[in-house]
Amino acid sequence: MLNPEETEAQFEQRWWELMNQMRERFGKKPDLNALLLLIGVQELGQGAGPFTKEQKQDLMHIATCKLFSISGYYELERIDEDGWPHYKLLRPVPFASLKEQERMLKWHMLEYFQQQEDEE
Repeated sequence: MLNPEETEAQFEQRWWELMNQMRERFGKKPDLNALLLLIGVQELGQGAGPFTKEQKQDLMHIATCKLFSISGYYELERIDEDGWPHYKLLRPVPFASLKEQERMLKWHMLEYFQQQEDEE
């Protein structure tokens, strides 16, 4: 979908490897929402919380914007006085079926965690 040279099997292998890394790190396999929350907390950079339900939703939104900034759909606009990032939409994310949306999200997560690894 996003990398025409990557086969479905290669994509699934990369996803499986990421899930194994997450299982080793956290003791269980996270779902997509848990990964979004993790990415949001990481992007906020203020530690693991505690966060209110509303803040958790905001963290997941930050994560989604950060992930889709990889493909140029969003860009970081500013960091507010409380340290929370704010993104602006550059172009609409294309309409996709639920399955396609999940795959897009997974692909962006794979790219995000690869970038994190490359920076270490």
